[in-house]
Amino acid sequence: MNSFTDGLHVRTTPGAKVEQGPGGWARLTIPLGPAGGYRWAQLDDYLHRPRREFHWTAPFELRLRARVSAANLPGTWGFGLWNDPFNASIGIGGTARRLPALPNTVWFFFASPPNHLTFQDTHPAQGLLAATFRSPLWPAWLMAPGALALPLAVWPPTARLLRRAAGKLIQEDAALVEGDPTVWHSYGLRWEDNRVRFTVDGVEVFETPISPRGRLGLVLWIDNQYAAFPPNGRLRFGTLACAEEAWLECQFDDHFQDQA
Repeated sequence: MNSFTDGLHVRTTPGAKVEQGPGGWARLTIPLGPAGGYRWAQLDDYLHRPRREFHWTAPFELRLRARVSAANLPGTWGFGLWNDPFNASIGIGGTARRLPALPNTVWFFFASPPNHLTFQDTHPAQGLLAATFRSPLWPAWLMAPGALALPLAVWPPTARLLRRAAGKLIQEDAALVEGDPTVWHSYGLRWEDNRVRFTVDGVEVFETPISPRGRLGLVLWIDNQYAAFPPNGRLRFGTLACAEEAWLECQFDDHFQDQA
């Protein structure tokens, strides 16, 4: 069993900051500003690691308390585990450290409009989500030819075909988490080989058999970006204006556990 803050790396864009204090407290803050500039603050434990050396496999349990500065912050924020399939950001900021991969994730993920990061038309795409993605563990080099198909995503008719194909290849599940995220809540997730269970304030809010594959990295973040691949096939990504400073505050619940 390890202290939650052991080995976490701070990453920020100019003007953003991560403050940490005793008892596992942290606040991730991004400044106000117009659209067109990427603003990002993050804590993670996988900086400079290849995916095969990410720390966490099932069974894994995460518990923390969290709140944010406003209920409808522009961009995304959240915490959980993923395989960093897009190298920290989707086309914005950051530097490539590894080849792209299909997503494997388990996390609490907030997405403001116009974000739309689901391939299933019946799944929620905005708001605070308890969500998972499960994808094949293909070698990274096998994904490289897929980059040749990216220009096809610019044209909506072929983009819709690509989106449907992705929906068949990538399994996912998600549920909207109700409640006011600006007040303290206790969030928990339990990742097992054949299921994932999410709780808020000790009450189960979602359970799914769609459990991610492979080794994952721990991430907590807030940013002002959006990425959208909606049913109409119009692929978009960019950054949103922040009318005021935005922050995500966390109080780690003593420990996180890897029982593998």
